[in-house]
Formats: sequence, structure tokens, C-alpha cells
Amino acid sequence: MTGKGGVGRSAVTAALAHIAQDRGTRVLVTEIGDDPEDYSPLARYFGKDRLATTPRELAPGILGAVLLARTGQELFLRGVLRSSTLSHAALRSDVLRRLLNAGPSFREMGIFFQVLHYLRTTREDGSPEHELILVDMPATGHTLSLTALPEVLLRLIPGGPIATALKEGQSYLNDPDKAAAWVVTLPETLPVSECLELLDGLDRTSMPIGGIFLNRVPVDPYTTRERELLRPLLDGTAVLGAESYWAPELAQRETARLLAGTRVPVYPLQQIPHANLVAHLAEVMGGARPIRRRTSMRP
Repeated sequence: MTGKGGVGRSAVTAALAHIAQDRGTRVLVTEIGDDPEDYSPLARYFGKDRLATTPRELAPGILGAVLLARTGQELFLRGVLRSSTLSHAALRSDVLRRLLNAGPSFREMGIFFQVLHYLRTTREDGSPEHELILVDMPATGHTLSLTALPEVLLRLIPGGPIATALKEGQSYLNDPDKAAAWVVTLPETLPVSECLELLDGLDRTSMPIGGIFLNRVPVDPYTTRERELLRPLLDGTAVLGAESYWAPELAQRETARLLAGTRVPVYPLQQIPHANLVAHLAEVMGGARPIRRRTSMRP
């Protein structure tokens, strides 16, 4: 789940988790963090202040965990060194820790390996422990850094355990049957522009695209006749409350620009005040139909 900040990405992620759980799917919701003690916007929708560093129950059938570079780096070292004691000792080294914090792509590598670890985790019967993993990405640039990571690093590190893990992760990321990027945006000028740029970037990194959630589409409170009567009064005049008049027209214009700029399905979600936002979104999204149906996994 990706998109510009402030578009409602975390709420949509939480709603998707509830939809999947209602359909009998074991869900793991995650978000990328810098510090395990940081406040979590995603956890808030489950009544928590933050997500745990390892999967913990947030609701029946829904687990949550924060993705931290250090956690992923330790998981990778544990796999290579075959010892949790040695991996802990290695990461306590000031020199190694400074290198991992400063080196290009080392942060993304840690996040990548932690997600890969959750993808590998199975139950005793061999079935996946987590049937659906949702990753609430922080911002557009971080998303492209993560989706481009395997291809970029494999040019530099073509062999060894890092390359093996990157290729395994790439087999998930670039397979439309296993992974997809979903973009959350708003029917406004800047969010739509950034959404279209993000779709181009995802295409360049060979990341399959599931679709777009067009969030907070305003409901027009005026009839056609009321609009005709009000327009001469509001056109070119600053009037308190005029935003509610112009917002639906702006949304229609930006929705048309979004549809003209991509072939992926767009799912509109109306802006309706609701006491339980996530439950409302889950209800709406569970029966949502796209404005345009899928013709391609990529724009």
C-alpha cells in the first residue's frame, strides 16, 4: 500500500485487513518504522499505540508487526551464521552498526529480508503462516527504493547469500500472482500527479500494480438547479463555505485526469463522515467496483 502522505493509506490498509479476515484469510499487517517505540498510525486503527517488533495479534485473525532495518539485518545474519548469538554479537559491533546505518540500500535490505522472512514462515502442515501480508509504505520514494532493490543490488552482488535472498524476494515481488502494489490517492491535483508518477516508477521496477483507491471522493450536496443558481454568486468571489461547492467539480476533473493517465482499475471511495472509519471503509471496499476494469497489471 503506497501513495502520498495524508491520503488515508493506513486506514485503507486496516480496512483491507478486516475484509481479508472476514473472508477467512490469515492476515499480517506491517508498516515500515525507524524506531520500535515510534507512534504507529496503522496501529491506531486497531486500538494500539504501536506495532510489535514480531507478529502479535491486533484482532482475531489479524497479526501486526513493524518492519525495522535492524530486525531484518539480524534475521539475515542469523540465517547466514546459523546462530542467533553470533548475529546478536555482530550487530552489537559499533563499526558494523555504523556501516549498516550509513551504507546505501542497507536500510532497504533489512526491510526486504524481514518481509522475506514472513513470506517463508510456514505452519506444521506446510501452509503459509501468513496468507496475506500487507505493507503500509511510508512514502513514494521509499516504495520505489524497495521495489527496485533486487535489480539494483544484483548488479553489484551477483552471487552469495545476499544474492540468493534477493532473487527469492524478487520472485515474489515481480510475480502478479503473488504480489501487487496498490496506490491510495485523492481526487486532488497534487495527489493525482504524484500517483501517476508513482505508477510510472513502479512500472520501471517491474512491480505489478493491483489498482488505485481514489479516497475521500466528495459527495455533491447540491442539485443541478442549485448549482446553476449558485455559480454566478460564487464565481470569482471569496465566500465562506464555497469549498463545498467547488470540491465536487475539482474531484471530477482530477478523476478524469487520473483515468486518462493509466489503464489500471480505479476504485472510488466516497468521503462520508463515520464514527468507525475502518469498519465503514471495509464495508464500502468489500463491494467496490472499479471505474475502469483491469486491462493490464501495469499502467
